[in-house]
Amino acid sequence: MTMKPWLDLYPAEISKTLDYEHIPIQEFLTRSSEKYPNKTAMHFLGKDISFKEFHESALKFANYLTTIGIVKGDRVAIMLPNCPQGAIAYYGILYVGAIVVQTNPLYTEREVAYQMVDSGAKAIISLDILFPRISKIVKDTKLEHVIITGIKDYLPFPKNLIYPFIQKKEHGITVKVEHRGMNHLFTEIMKVAKSDPVSYDFDYDEDIALLQYTGGTTGPPKGVMLTHANLISNVKMCGEWLYKCKEGEETVMGILPFFHVYGMTTVLILSVMQGNRMVLIPKFDFETALKAIDKQKPTLFPGAPTIYIGLLNHPNLKKYDLSSIKACISGSAALPVEVQEKFEKITGGKLVEGYGLTETSPVTHSNFVWADKRAKGSIGVPWPDTDSCILGPESSEPLANGEIGEIAVKGPQVMKGYWNRPEDTEQTFRDGWFLTGDLGYMDDEGYFYVVDRKKDIIIASGFNIYPREIEEVLYEHEAIQECVIAGIPDPYRGETVKAYIVLKQGATVTEEELDKYCRENLASFKVPRLYEFRTELPKTAVGKILRRALIDEEKKKAEKELLPL
Repeated sequence: MTMKPWLDLYPAEISKTLDYEHIPIQEFLTRSSEKYPNKTAMHFLGKDISFKEFHESALKFANYLTTIGIVKGDRVAIMLPNCPQGAIAYYGILYVGAIVVQTNPLYTEREVAYQMVDSGAKAIISLDILFPRISKIVKDTKLEHVIITGIKDYLPFPKNLIYPFIQKKEHGITVKVEHRGMNHLFTEIMKVAKSDPVSYDFDYDEDIALLQYTGGTTGPPKGVMLTHANLISNVKMCGEWLYKCKEGEETVMGILPFFHVYGMTTVLILSVMQGNRMVLIPKFDFETALKAIDKQKPTLFPGAPTIYIGLLNHPNLKKYDLSSIKACISGSAALPVEVQEKFEKITGGKLVEGYGLTETSPVTHSNFVWADKRAKGSIGVPWPDTDSCILGPESSEPLANGEIGEIAVKGPQVMKGYWNRPEDTEQTFRDGWFLTGDLGYMDDEGYFYVVDRKKDIIIASGFNIYPREIEEVLYEHEAIQECVIAGIPDPYRGETVKAYIVLKQGATVTEEELDKYCRENLASFKVPRLYEFRTELPKTAVGKILRRALIDEEKKKAEKELLPL
């Protein structure tokens, strides 16, 4: 164990160790439905759904799953945006002891088929407009049941009548699915299924609640096995960190998709656990988000840096009131200091950077939300019951403070392992430490700093260059809205530094001006040699910039140039 110097930094309100009830995740929905039966659990595009209705619908879904042969341990996939059906299905699957497989609705047929085959899912719930995509891959998987729903199913009148016309205009198709054979309609399930309690033999430490697939940036996507214990412990830690928030009184902004583990824990599970109201946004765009904040008055707003950046740079920002926001923990990528300061000034709330991975349910570190002292550029300190250190390439002994190595963690939120990949699981651990793959260091007080992903280091002319350091400098330039640094092949230096830039609306800057600016703030070997201005950058569904996609683009360009005429 490390000395844990960060514990001396904890405010009195945060306990250093917590008690965890050995109950399944779905039990929290049962409790909230009993404590807050008539309170709104979900607000969805004008429709309110109470905790009582939420609970009864989840039980109906669970009972229906049992009638079609789903039992404990079976995998059931959810391929939905943030909508009531997704939340209902999530808890319904857990009520029968089955395992949720979260699947991105933007995935291609190939990507969906990979997850279904790898997980061995027996059933999937998805949108009507995605039914043609699923139909094409069913024969190559173990899927026995396809459950179909539509956005209109939970829209209030008259939106539910208008939406099909909007959907046809946007997607160019109208899909009609009959409730028979292997195909099932969610609306019919809600009509015919019973809402009786469902029970099974539960093992708190061993039972898997979720298979959450990694992004596949360093190889094929892997199914991360997260147990009920993993997820409950991490959500309990989150509640402890947000100690000024009051149970049953908060409204949580549901922009982060539930098919991403951070959105699932900080919105879906935390809200249910604490009896809070969720505002669900099925399709993210900045205008919709601003309108929702202005009208629905969320107090908690988990997000990613690109979400906050986009809102701050929206031309209509001043039209909307964002003052309801109390706290935001930013994840998935580095949070520029300039963005943090500007967001806090506009909202009056707190925005801090956190850190974690899919394999850690996901949060391991965060800055204190309401503490006066801040460590600029830090990911903060480990959460309660979480240990962390910096390890060298081979050693299991922590490096000295200030030395750069791999960030390693221990804690109850660390995954059980990778689904059907024992060798990958073994390689990810060293003497009980989970190896994050991120390079960083710890200062004398116990604050941690991420330097970069091990895979993202740029080695140019023998120098180790960390993209995040350059990005921090560029984000401080008044003309830059978004940026990402990548190492691209170079015949002389091995790799060279390239900056991809998105400018703020109406802003202008030249490559020469940026070069001069960087040379004033960075050592010469770190200064980008190439700049490319774009209108947008490739991102994941949660707004994480895909550096690897840009590197792959460059490699393809280089290969094309080498092809003989």
